[in-house]
Amino acid sequence: MAKAPAAAAAPTLGFDEILSKLRESVEQLESGELSLEQSLAVYERGVGLAREGQTLLDGAQKRVELLVNSSDGPAAVPFAEE
Repeated sequence: MAKAPAAAAAPTLGFDEILSKLRESVEQLESGELSLEQSLAVYERGVGLAREGQTLLDGAQKRVELLVNSSDGPAAVPFAEE
């Protein structure tokens, strides 16, 4: 059986950790000390992290919208396990 693509997997890092790793990637790229191949690898990792972060933000936005639009109030929205 074929495995599902990694892009379809749920984020495994928390938003703060993703943001921290993105900052580290930017610092590495800005340092000018990486080879072209290293720079590409760091950039690719950064793109993946940015996508994971966006997935988390999208989920948070949906939860907030459910809370705002819910007639039953916050108790009607289940918390997602993180």
